[in-house]
Amino acid sequence: MHFDQLNRRRFITLLGCAAAWPLTARAQQPKLPMIGFLGTATASTFGPWTAAFVQRLSELGWIAGRTVTLEYRWAEGRNERYAEIAAEFVRLQVDVIVTSGAAVLAAKQATSTIPIVFAIATDPVRQGFAASLARPGGNITGLSLQATDLAGKRLELMRELLPNLGHIAIMANAGYPAAVLEMGEVQRAADTLGIEVVKMEIRHADDITPAFEEVKGHAEGLIVVDDPLTVAHETRINTLALAARLPTMCGIRERVSGGGLMSYGPNFPDLFRRAAEYVDKIFRGAKAANLPIEQPTKFDLIVNLMTARTLGLDVPQTILARADEVIE
Repeated sequence: MHFDQLNRRRFITLLGCAAAWPLTARAQQPKLPMIGFLGTATASTFGPWTAAFVQRLSELGWIAGRTVTLEYRWAEGRNERYAEIAAEFVRLQVDVIVTSGAAVLAAKQATSTIPIVFAIATDPVRQGFAASLARPGGNITGLSLQATDLAGKRLELMRELLPNLGHIAIMANAGYPAAVLEMGEVQRAADTLGIEVVKMEIRHADDITPAFEEVKGHAEGLIVVDDPLTVAHETRINTLALAARLPTMCGIRERVSGGGLMSYGPNFPDLFRRAAEYVDKIFRGAKAANLPIEQPTKFDLIVNLMTARTLGLDVPQTILARADEVIE
């Protein structure tokens, strides 16, 4: 064979190998780690929290679509969806499940091997998610609210706003254990302060409007206990509360920016940022069993003056001076 022909054949063979190489390399690339994000309410209500979670992941080198895969599922406040979504994540073989509240139990029942990180849990030891805060054991860790005095502080703020407060309504999802627990804490705080409690127990979205009809004229203020159901329907609750001339207090800032009057509670975006740090540690080899459960360090008081004006209320300067944010 002529020397030039031999070289040409070798060149064509090498060219073919080079063309095939990227396909082979791609096939050999390891699968990106996958996070299953089980949102208990809707994508829109979780928006600021999800954004905080994703931003912190990115800062730690986990960029969605490039170094990590994020699978979102939304239960939209329906408890029965938790188990379905958790089972789907197990089928997808996600590397970690991130969730909150009662959905932690559904995830726990679905898997004892996939690490579970909760951004929010009321009392993980009492709820059976962890052996202790310092050493959770098992496959679950995260951030615990465990601030039972919050209910009392919210009620005290309401009385500061309404000095003649004699009856306080409490809206809570009776089918959500953490909400029932918080309702009991509000009841105890109200008993101490000599305030009568009017319970607005709901279980489904259809219960919200009738609950307002029943409480009309029987309370001067409303504490909304935050859970996936009330969060998913916060717009309706705020609208009905305004129509009933009921000043509202809750634990989530986003309710106030959506028309509620006041909120006092942990800074939820901060909790979701810290949840991202747990995920980072797990991806780098840490075991959930050995990662201590932490508690909130930032608590915010938010006041919506637009809502106050609509209700014809003057917010005391003592409250405004302590507010972390005043919405004008």
